[in-house]
Amino acid sequence: MNLLAFDTSTDTLCIAVQRADALWQHRGPGGAQSSAQLLPAIRRLMDQAGLEFKALDAIVFGRGPGSFTGLRTACAIAQGLAFGAGVPVLPVDTLLAVAETARAEHGCTDVVAVLDARMNEVYHAPYSYRDGVWLAAGDVGVCAPEALQVPAGWSVVGNAQAAYGERLAPEALHLAALPTSAALLRLAPALLAAQGSQPAAAALPLYIRDKVAQTTAERAAARLAATP
Repeated sequence: MNLLAFDTSTDTLCIAVQRADALWQHRGPGGAQSSAQLLPAIRRLMDQAGLEFKALDAIVFGRGPGSFTGLRTACAIAQGLAFGAGVPVLPVDTLLAVAETARAEHGCTDVVAVLDARMNEVYHAPYSYRDGVWLAAGDVGVCAPEALQVPAGWSVVGNAQAAYGERLAPEALHLAALPTSAALLRLAPALLAAQGSQPAAAALPLYIRDKVAQTTAERAAARLAATP
């Protein structure tokens, strides 16, 4: 398959272009820089791969949860490229991509995927890998680090432990993982087979909460609470 995949949901920008069995990748700083760097980096990879956008089977992107700005950037770029080239999109949950990265890098098959949601919260979702396919074992949610529930024997995978330390499931095994473009490409065949690709208009973000940032008073209270 010919696929373009990218994720801008965290502080790391990941892009990959797959042409049959060949792969081209880019990794760089994300966050606020994603909006300026994403499209030029995509064009460079597509040129290196010798692919035109209209030759893509799908544009695969991380739809969230994650950085509000990053998700809007990803959806806008995916939708614009898909409309322009007349190709479909494949939105993928970023926490599912975290689980896939953990499986590929650490061999995990029962995980609670987490991403730092800032404001003293984490995004989370449980997944089990069975017969070559990831199965959701619960809903995607957001909670305080102390409130995260982890089944016995499961691993916590993601990027939140660095921010919250012992506040986050201290009894569980923690492994670092991010929603990479390579993970999106590995997930794409099964997702396309199960649900098919979607029209460009379906390039929409998955928001788990409506609040984007804390007020000044809330930030001050959080700093006070974190002071020993």
